[in-house]
Amino acid sequence: MEAYFDNSATTPVYPEVRDLVVRLMEKDYGNPSSLHLKGVEAARYVTDAREKMARLMKVMPKEIVFTSGGTESNNMALIGGALANRRAGNKIITTEVEHASVGSPVSFLEDMGFEVVRIGVDSKGVINVDELVDAVDDNTIIVSVMYVNNEIGSVMPVQDIAKRIKEKNPAVLFHVDAIQAFGKYVIYPGRMGIDMMSVSSHKFHGPKGVGALYIRDRVKVKPVIYGGGQQNGMRSGTENVPGIAGMALAAEMTYRDLDEKVRHMREVKQHLIDELTGIEEVYSNSGDAPHIASITFKGVRSEVMLHALEERGIYVSSGSACSSNKHSTSGTLKAIGLPPEKLESTLRFSFSPENTIEQVDYAVQCCKELLPVLRRYVRKK
Repeated sequence: MEAYFDNSATTPVYPEVRDLVVRLMEKDYGNPSSLHLKGVEAARYVTDAREKMARLMKVMPKEIVFTSGGTESNNMALIGGALANRRAGNKIITTEVEHASVGSPVSFLEDMGFEVVRIGVDSKGVINVDELVDAVDDNTIIVSVMYVNNEIGSVMPVQDIAKRIKEKNPAVLFHVDAIQAFGKYVIYPGRMGIDMMSVSSHKFHGPKGVGALYIRDRVKVKPVIYGGGQQNGMRSGTENVPGIAGMALAAEMTYRDLDEKVRHMREVKQHLIDELTGIEEVYSNSGDAPHIASITFKGVRSEVMLHALEERGIYVSSGSACSSNKHSTSGTLKAIGLPPEKLESTLRFSFSPENTIEQVDYAVQCCKELLPVLRRYVRKK
């Protein structure tokens, strides 16, 4: 049996999305900036995709900018937003548990002279909203908080954060990294007080290399890519028509029967947690998101356990896919207060609606067989 439990890294593409992408590559391959019929047809796909994404978010199509993925969306929001609003202030507030695609551009801005405040989280990975609001002042221009943490699945109270920071300083721009949340929650950014929101196609069964950034109308964001002036000058470069169309179709398909899909993922996740934590010295650090379980196998390094499971056809992650291939300790696990012996022994299991209870039972059985052997090996060393 094969069990793919790394859906927070990437999801398999829906067959219908694959077929659409192939058709656009082989037949409707025009450049959307071209004036002939092939170009007009390609531009129509981009327009339709923008309208679909806007409909799902209940925003205006002109508020959607297509990007190369979540990393670019986050960089555009943070760097573009900071540069465009520098005259209004110099302070950026974020959290200690953000994805690197937020953390790195924020550090870049800090090097440029912006003041950066990083708010901590509790043992469940949830930010203290009072502490965040206390940090907001007249000099604050951007607050950036992820919706769902990509490593442990903690869920931030983004709507409450939006309300409270706007009450204190209405001019503050609120950016939300919704890359792990879109397709798991119904998100209407305009109604929730969100000014900018990032999503990534391959997290919800769309193609890789494409994403979107919602920018509320009249919010000032400076472009970070210049060239031909596509997308009203916000993001130059020939649009990735197959990717954009594929993402919009994947989003539509993901939100059909969403409640049932989320219920199923929660059931699968909880079954895994219940079964694994019944094993001696196995612990859960998991947040409330329906699709992410963080599990510590005390006494076995995460990479060792990962590859042992891989040999059995079980695919998991030792952290964020963007950084798990680098030998560094998870900032999120440190922030929630895990002791050193657990920091190096934690794996992420992440689910899609395609995962089954049978796959979980297989993974649990493999863990039961592997752990005693691996722990004995460690003690002998």
